[in-house]
Amino acid sequence: MRTLRRAWRPTSAKVALLVLLAIALLAAFGGWLAPHDPLAQNPRNMLRGPGPGHLLGTDYLGRDVLSRLLEGSGRSVAGAVEAVAAAMAVGVPTGLASLWMGRVGEWLAQRAVDALMTLPFTVFAIAVVGALGNGMHQAMLALGVLYAPLFFRMTRAAGLSLRHAQYVESAELFGASVGRVLRTHIWSKVLPTVIVTAAHALATCLLVVSSLTFLGVGVQPPAATWGGMLATDLGFLTQQIWAPVFPAALIVITAGALNLLADAVRDAGADELLPGGAPDPATGSPAATAESPDTTKERADAALPVV
Repeated sequence: MRTLRRAWRPTSAKVALLVLLAIALLAAFGGWLAPHDPLAQNPRNMLRGPGPGHLLGTDYLGRDVLSRLLEGSGRSVAGAVEAVAAAMAVGVPTGLASLWMGRVGEWLAQRAVDALMTLPFTVFAIAVVGALGNGMHQAMLALGVLYAPLFFRMTRAAGLSLRHAQYVESAELFGASVGRVLRTHIWSKVLPTVIVTAAHALATCLLVVSSLTFLGVGVQPPAATWGGMLATDLGFLTQQIWAPVFPAALIVITAGALNLLADAVRDAGADELLPGGAPDPATGSPAATAESPDTTKERADAALPVV
């Protein structure tokens, strides 16, 4: 937990947390804060510029842009969170369990992960939505399945050097169960890696969710999303050249804040995340355990981006 406490000290981390807190409040209460009905159409006010009655103007149907941005924040953010939560629920436990699977189980698990990582996000999500129906939950489930290998590999890579640490082997010799070893000696060391991976995955998933809703996948009009608003605004650039800036800015700011927070946590726990750098619980100093070639290869593979 020392890593997480150190992560909040940099100014960049504090700024990122404030931005993410504001985005979370918008996602939770944006519909209540909207000054107008986000679905109410007014043909007389079509494509109006920012003004007193509509602070960010109106769209091609006369709907208030600010109200739609606020109301659509919840769907956009919740979609990314749902996808990452599904990926963590599948990838993290299996990544930790793979440390005790044996050579055959490890080989089978890694081949399954390799197969999943070859599937493209957008095409797979569209295929799932086409088979199960055009809904946000179906699309996010598809993304969660495709992001699970990332969490599997990062969790496994972070735990490999700990699996054969002296204090872990000693605990097993004294009769500690696998569950107790995971809770006491491994999970707290792996947690910073999971947080960094989750923050980066949230930023990437937000971009993917925005891309899917931009294409009309996952959410049906007239429901508002950042990606859907960006798609409709691009059709009226000659009348409102500034309109796409508002949803695009929210997407970029949120993704940037998530990446800043992930970098802060990663930098704070750099010593613990380095190969063989897990601190010994008895001394508090990094354990001097040498990594095997297999462990080094696992870490290199886990660092590869998911495509």
